[in-house]
Amino acid sequence: MMNERAKFIRPYQWTVVAVGALAVLWCVRTLPVAQLDFRFLLLSFVTVGVSSRISVKIPRHDSNITLSDTFIFLALLIYGGEAAVLLAAAEGVSSGLRVSKQKKPVTILFNAAVMACSTAAAVIAQRLVSGAQLDFARHDYSDILVVVCALGLAQFVANSSLIAVALALKTNQPIRQTWSKHCAWLSVSTFVGAASAGAIANFINSAGFYAFMVALPIICIIYFTYNKYLEDIKTTAAQAELSERARAEAERERAELAELHVEEQRSYIAELERIKCELQESREHFRHAAFHDSLTGLPNRALLTDHLKLAIERARRRPDHLFAVLFLDLDRFKNINDSLGHAAGDQLLIETAARLERCSRPTDTVARLGGDEFAILLDGLESQYDALRVAERVQEELALHFCLGGHEVYTTASIGITLSTHAYDDPENVLRDADTAMYRAKEKGKARYEMFDMDMHDDAVARLQLENDLRRAVEHNEFEVFYQPIVALSGGKIAGFEALVRWRHPERGLVSPTEFIPLAEETRLITEIGEWVLRESCRQMSEWRDLLPPSHHPLIISVNLSSKQLTQPDLIERIKQILRETGLPSHLLKLEITESAVMDNAESAASMLAQLRDLGIRLSIDDFGTGYSSLSYLHRFPVDTLKIDRSFVSRMGEGDENSEIVRTIITLASNLGMTVIAEGVETEAQHGQLSALGCEYAQGFLYAKPANAETTLGLIRRDQRGNDPRSLTPYADDRSLSRLTQILAA
Repeated sequence: MMNERAKFIRPYQWTVVAVGALAVLWCVRTLPVAQLDFRFLLLSFVTVGVSSRISVKIPRHDSNITLSDTFIFLALLIYGGEAAVLLAAAEGVSSGLRVSKQKKPVTILFNAAVMACSTAAAVIAQRLVSGAQLDFARHDYSDILVVVCALGLAQFVANSSLIAVALALKTNQPIRQTWSKHCAWLSVSTFVGAASAGAIANFINSAGFYAFMVALPIICIIYFTYNKYLEDIKTTAAQAELSERARAEAERERAELAELHVEEQRSYIAELERIKCELQESREHFRHAAFHDSLTGLPNRALLTDHLKLAIERARRRPDHLFAVLFLDLDRFKNINDSLGHAAGDQLLIETAARLERCSRPTDTVARLGGDEFAILLDGLESQYDALRVAERVQEELALHFCLGGHEVYTTASIGITLSTHAYDDPENVLRDADTAMYRAKEKGKARYEMFDMDMHDDAVARLQLENDLRRAVEHNEFEVFYQPIVALSGGKIAGFEALVRWRHPERGLVSPTEFIPLAEETRLITEIGEWVLRESCRQMSEWRDLLPPSHHPLIISVNLSSKQLTQPDLIERIKQILRETGLPSHLLKLEITESAVMDNAESAASMLAQLRDLGIRLSIDDFGTGYSSLSYLHRFPVDTLKIDRSFVSRMGEGDENSEIVRTIITLASNLGMTVIAEGVETEAQHGQLSALGCEYAQGFLYAKPANAETTLGLIRRDQRGNDPRSLTPYADDRSLSRLTQILAA
C-alpha cells in the first residue's frame, strides 16, 4: 500500500530546520560572549569532537547513553541557554556528517535542528523553574536535581516528539505507536545525561573546572573498563551458545550415523565391486587418453614418438629397412577457424584426420601433434618414392572440398618429408627435420611438399641465429630509419618520404629488409619494430618541420603498417600517443597497408581504417595489384592513395599489356577519388610514361635511393632551392650523399 504521508516528510523536515535556524539565530544574537572563556572552547571541543563518539550500552536494552547530552546540559547549567543551543546544533551537524551514509544536507540539517529545538525547550523549562541562570551557591543539590529533571523532561518531550513525527510520516504508522516503539527509550539517556550534568556542574562549582578535567581521565578509564566488561559478557555468551549448538549438532549426527551404519554395511561390499569395475575401465580410459588425441581419436605425439623409437631401432638393426615421416600443416586453417568458428575448425580437423587415415596403410601411424599439425609414420617402405606417392595422395584428398555447417570450404596442406636414410637415433630429430621441410614448403607457396636435406638444417640453424640476433637488435635498438622521397611528377617537387627500416647488424653490417622482415612478422617482433619506426619517423618529420621555413609546403611521412600491427586492439591509442609525443599533425602522417593485410579480414580492417581516418591520418594501399583485392571491397575502405607495385612499373616498356594495367589502376583510383604513387621508377622512360598516363606521384632510384636522416635533410634543402631530385641519382652511396649535403649546407 502506498504511503500517503510520504509527501509530507520533506516539508516537515524543512519546517523543523527553519524553527531550529530561528532558535540558533536568536541564540547568536543574545549570546553573552563575554562570559565565554577557554573552558567553554574546551567543553565545545569535547562535546563535538569526542563525546558524540562515546556511548554506554544499557544491558538488555537496545539503547545507549551518549556523553554528548551530558555536556550539552552542562553547558546550559554553566554558560547559559544560548551557548547550550549553539553547542547542541554544532553537535547535531557533526553527528549527522559522521553517521549519515548518503550525507544528504536535509537529513544533517534536520538532525541539527531537532537538537537545537529540544535544547531550546530545555532552556525554556530551566528558566521557568530557576530563572535566567542557576546559582549553585544559593541552592543545594536537591534544588539542582529538580531543575535538571525539569530541563531533561522538556528536552526529552521535544526531542522524542519531533523524531516520532518524522518516523511516523516515513513509515505510515500512528505517531503514538511510533513514539512508544522508537522514542520512549530516549528518556533513559536524557534523564541520566541531565542528572550527570547536574552532578558535574555541582562538582565544578565546589572543586573547580580543572579538578573536573583531572577527574575526566578516571571517568574515561571507568567507561572503557565497563565497555570491555560488556564485550566480555557478550563474547562469553556467544561462545556458550556456539558450544551448545555444536554439541546438539554432534548428537544429531551421531544419531543419524547410527541409523545409517547398518545400511552402509549392507551396501559396502556391492560398492567395492562396482568401484573395482570402474577402476578397471578408468585405467583403460586413461591409458587411451594418454596416447590419443581427444578430438580426432588419432595417436598423439607421445604414441607417435614410441612408434618412431621402434622404427629407428629396426632401421639400426637392418640397414635396408626404410621409413619416412610426413609432417603436415593445414594452410589457411586460422582463417577458417576465425571466420566460421571453433566448432567448424574442430570439424575440419576431424574430417582431415579421416582422410589422412584413408591415404595410409593400416600399419602406418597417423598422429595429430597439436593445432592443425599432423604427422604420418610410413614404416617399411620399398623406396623413397613410396613416401612421395603418399604425399601426392594426401594433397589430392585434402584438395577436395569440406562441408562445414552448410559451408563449402577448401584447404590445402604443406608437407615436409624426411627419410630414415639420415641415420636418426632420436625421434625428436626426425620430427624436427620433417617440420623444417614443411616450413620450406610453406615458404615456397604452400600446397606442396618438400623433401628434407641437410641444407635445410643449416638454413634452420642460420634462421634461429638470425632470430636471436633480431631479438637482440630490438633490445639494443640496432635499427635505423632511411627515407626515400616521393616526388610529384608535375613540377618535380618532393611531396613526402617513405620511412624504411634498416638493421645495422654489429657484425654483418646492413641486413636486407627482405631477410629480416618476414622473420619479424613470423615472430611478432614486427609489432615492436613497427612501433619504433613509426615513433622515430614522426619525431624526425616533426624536427624537419621546425627547421624548414613556414612557407615551405608540408611534407607527408609514409610509414608501413604490418598486418600484425593492424590486428592490435590498442593500435589507435598507440598511434595517438605517438602523435602526442612527437607533436606531428595527424594529416602529415600516411600509413601504408598491403593488400593482403587488408583483405585477410576485410570487415575488421575496414573498421580499423575508418578509426585511423577519423584521426585525420592518411591511408595508402601498398603494392597494389600484387594481392587479391576485391574491387567491391576497395571503395569501402577510407583509402587516400594506391601505390602501384614496382613489378608493373618495371615491365611497362615490355609491351602494351603492362602499360594498360597501369592505366587501369590510375583510372580506377581517379574514379574512387584516390591519388596514385608509382613505386620503383628507375628510368627516364618510365618517368615519361607515368606522366603521360596521368600518374601524380612516383618514387624510385631515378629520384633518390633511401638515405639516412642527415642526407635526407640535405635533399629537402636542395628541393627547397628548386633543384630536380633526379640530379641526385649519381650519388648512390651514403658517404657521397652526406658529402653532397655538406656542400649544399655550406
